[in-house]
Amino acid sequence: MGEREPAIRVTLLPRDTNPHGTIFGGVILSYIDQAGAVVAHQHGASRVVTVAMDKVVFHAPVYVGDLVSFYGELVRVGRTSITVKVTVEAAPPGAVGKERRVTEAIITYVNVDRFGVPTPIVPLRPQGPDAAPEDSP
Repeated sequence: MGEREPAIRVTLLPRDTNPHGTIFGGVILSYIDQAGAVVAHQHGASRVVTVAMDKVVFHAPVYVGDLVSFYGELVRVGRTSITVKVTVEAAPPGAVGKERRVTEAIITYVNVDRFGVPTPIVPLRPQGPDAAPEDSP
């Protein structure tokens, strides 16, 4: 199995902390939403708005300086909606292999036009070894 690539990866700073010295949950939620949107765009959505974020339970804290990775996985593509699962892992700088699961969420987005009207998602052409060549019929 190949190595996973995060949709986004960030190092969190002191400005993101709560009075307990850990990162605000709302900061993590914002990055979850952004990471899910990245995956939605990779699968044909052009402009998305967040409709729902499934229950989010924090299993481990995130500390200042942690490298936080947000992994996205496509769950479903509908006519105008797209659902993405985002898994969050954190580790101290340089601690390869020491990642800890922080949380996960399932986010549903709706693809909209510039007026906010739901619009169909146009799937992108397949990529990779199984994709048909450009000039094939």
